[in-house]
Amino acid sequence: MQQSERKILGMGFYWQDLEVGQTFVTFKRTITETDIINFISCTGMLETIFIDKTFDAGAIAGRPVPGALTYGIIEGILMQSMVQGTGLALLEVHKKMLAPVVAGDTVHAEVEVSSVTPTSKGNRAVVDTHVDIRNQNNTIVISYDVKRMLAGRPQ
Repeated sequence: MQQSERKILGMGFYWQDLEVGQTFVTFKRTITETDIINFISCTGMLETIFIDKTFDAGAIAGRPVPGALTYGIIEGILMQSMVQGTGLALLEVHKKMLAPVVAGDTVHAEVEVSSVTPTSKGNRAVVDTHVDIRNQNNTIVISYDVKRMLAGRPQ
């Protein structure tokens, strides 16, 4: 087998490999106290709810996880799988935070392709997906629609 014929492990999908209605599920990832500390420290998101264990978070029982961290973890998983080497641009994101995530929760995502629209120039397309992030109880914690530009198969 020639070097150019071998598949690259972890390579994302070219737009031609995706079709409307196609669904995927990601691996699961448990969010830890260390994840929270590292995230709030590097982003400067030093809000009381995230740095003071004695703060009364009201309806949230446990150590709250910033929604941006949960979203970022899932996007990281998608970067390493679905769009690795084929993603050209993140064009738009519309998110809804639906339920809290706390340290120790395990999240994963379900992804559905909503549209694939080839562009008029270049071998690329705009791909819309709907993503539901679920916790270990299968509760949707974040739901979002994302528009990305993906590369096409090399010609």
